[in-house]
Amino acid sequence: MPATRELIELARLHGVATYFTTDLGRRRETSPETLCAVLTALGVDVATPGRVRTALAERRQALAERLLPPCVALRSGRPPAEPLSPPRTKLWVETKDGRSHRIDSVGKELADLPVGRHTLHAARGARTEAVPLLIAPERLARPAHRRWGFLVQLYSVLSRRSWGMGDLGDLADLADWAGGLGADFLQLNPLHAYVPGPLPDPSPYRPSTRRQPDPINLRIEAIPEYAALQPEDRESAAHLVSCAGRLRDSVLVGGLIDRAAVRDLKLQALELVHRVPLNPGRRMDYQRYADAEGPGLTDFALWCALAEVHGPRWRSWPADLRSPDGAGIAAAQIELEDRIEFHRRLAWLVDEQLDAAQRAATRGGMAIGLMNDLAVGVDPEGADAWALQRYLAEGVTVGCPPDDFNPHGQDWGLPPWRPDTLAAAGYAPLEDVLRGTLRHSGALRVDHIMGLFRLWWVPAGFPSSEGTYVRYDHEAMLGVLAQAAHQAGSLVIGEDLGTVEPGVREELADRGILGTSVLRFEYLGGSEQRSGPLPPEQWRSRCLATLTTHDLPNTAAWLDGSHVRLHERLGLLAEPVEEAAAAAAAERSAWMAELDRVGALAPQNPSECGTVPGREALGLHRFLALTPAELLGVWLPDTIGDRRPHNLPGTTDEYPNWQLPVADPAGCPVTLEDLVDHPGPRAVAEVYRDLSASRTDGEPDPRPPVQAQPGASPGIRDA
Repeated sequence: MPATRELIELARLHGVATYFTTDLGRRRETSPETLCAVLTALGVDVATPGRVRTALAERRQALAERLLPPCVALRSGRPPAEPLSPPRTKLWVETKDGRSHRIDSVGKELADLPVGRHTLHAARGARTEAVPLLIAPERLARPAHRRWGFLVQLYSVLSRRSWGMGDLGDLADLADWAGGLGADFLQLNPLHAYVPGPLPDPSPYRPSTRRQPDPINLRIEAIPEYAALQPEDRESAAHLVSCAGRLRDSVLVGGLIDRAAVRDLKLQALELVHRVPLNPGRRMDYQRYADAEGPGLTDFALWCALAEVHGPRWRSWPADLRSPDGAGIAAAQIELEDRIEFHRRLAWLVDEQLDAAQRAATRGGMAIGLMNDLAVGVDPEGADAWALQRYLAEGVTVGCPPDDFNPHGQDWGLPPWRPDTLAAAGYAPLEDVLRGTLRHSGALRVDHIMGLFRLWWVPAGFPSSEGTYVRYDHEAMLGVLAQAAHQAGSLVIGEDLGTVEPGVREELADRGILGTSVLRFEYLGGSEQRSGPLPPEQWRSRCLATLTTHDLPNTAAWLDGSHVRLHERLGLLAEPVEEAAAAAAAERSAWMAELDRVGALAPQNPSECGTVPGREALGLHRFLALTPAELLGVWLPDTIGDRRPHNLPGTTDEYPNWQLPVADPAGCPVTLEDLVDHPGPRAVAEVYRDLSASRTDGEPDPRPPVQAQPGASPGIRDA
């Protein structure tokens, strides 16, 4: 089908972009095939040109006749920028406390409503409508002082008590130690629950649910009921502990972390623990937790129980079980009552240990504590995709367009939110996800936060480069995020790397949401010109600044060029290895010259040659300390010279992504006990020792606003 005016207009009215601008400033048109596939995923019939015309007429009519948008989102103290409804429409608000207030058509009175979820009513003649009204805080609180902390993949930090991977007991110990060094936060990988069964992709960014953490993170021996095991179960538990020790030892002599094996052992142990009755106080605590979690917890536990019977791929289940409101669900709930209760209890146990880890962090002196990570999506066969399927699009997956980092684009294989059904639900499903992830944390990192504005949809069967952006109501999406963070008392950090449209970073900063700045992406002239390292005083202040991320080479590998050799060995280079090595060397030389210019490189001390981290690595940290960034993150493996990346985008079986423990420069695993005695973390901590003396209150952002593309509005938009 050609890209007719009708098809282009229909796409625009559904928030589907007909073109986009790359990170290098180039315009790319969306193919008509992609437009049709994406519109189909939104429930629009575009099978023929005639149906396109019919769908366009119906869409225009629906927009013209509605009294209110599906959901209204505002910020406290800021009235609507334009009338909420057509002329001669009566409007009133029912607040969350049950009171009713008349308002005028402009809605100025809405600016005085309390933060929270209310209901907006409209009446015109015989027609009435009622939609959710979300009032977000005008701005989230920012840190009063500059802070630093560690970036940690929890699974990778094993202690001598771990069952083959780092756990929540290790996290509490790590937090207590890091707080003693002066760190104020630990940024974690997502702790979301995995799909049970084999793990062909162990990425923590492909979870079964984002609403519940995974019981695989539990420290089994720290569960109170473990100490009260029945005599006949103690022998079984001792055998499991012995098997777990062999798993741990295998990792510590150079093996890979085997999540599936760890989970199998822990589930066997948890079955034993579940046989121990809760004492009255514990039962009351559990009941309070279950009541607060409500239907979302029950849905997750039901899915887990059904997956035990029918397998983890719910699309292959009996037809009457493929939806939470299926005809067979009521009978299944009765039949599987014990298993549902088992999985509800596990969720509570994880919640308890997360709470203990956060309390350990604050006791250790951390101002923020745990910084949880919200993945951008969920596994299409997981619990959330089953329970929330009416809010997720079928036939498309989430990714990102071609950019300087990945010229072929990326397809992450995750179903996106449907903007229409999500708005009709008042964004309650998103609120539920956020509330679960924010619990027991002082801050939240939102992966690919640009997805709250627009997401790159890739139709099934299409290459990732042939997707397009779909627009979301960012006022509502950000409003729900800000509400949840405000209620939890948490900071929010958005991962805003890659292709970022004009206006996004300004909008986030205006709401008090910090961005993410990574040294290797910070250049004069931005991604398009890259005319030299960005001087420290020109970095933005409202961000979490780091040297690297879990998707980039570790600092030691970047400094010695071994990341280029690794990419060559795996066939990931787009140019001859000599050219790649020369470009990497030139990049390093430019940064070293900048470090020397600003005085971040300490004088060469022969006695310190070969120490970890070395002179250049510490100089990079001193450079970060010279920037005005409000938060500074230290990739924990960098502090002991680990050269291996934890994830290598573009690989699957070629590289052990998400399976490596923290290791020394030779690749030998380092336990948590050895880590706390290592001089490297202390040397880095010394660089940031006086950071908290720098206040951030009222500090202006030195970076000039991003300029909009010629012909574009200064706000957030697509064609």
